[in-house]
Amino acid sequence: MAKYMVEAPHTKERCLEALDEVLATGPEFLAEFHWGCPVGVHNGWAIAEGESESAVRDMLPASQREKWGITEVTK
Repeated sequence: MAKYMVEAPHTKERCLEALDEVLATGPEFLAEFHWGCPVGVHNGWAIAEGESESAVRDMLPASQREKWGITEVTK
């Protein structure tokens, strides 16, 4: 499986909503995220594994699938 960086940008006003949306997909997915919100950078980042970008996109909250970024990454 390939690894993908998921970027979850949001506004300060939507911060808690973004967390709730990720939590609704499952607590294990929320645990993968790192958040910049405490330092004023309202973005979340996670590494997700999937068969394709499309498969990873399907893991995201439905309302954010076209808004959040997904980039295949390697070491």
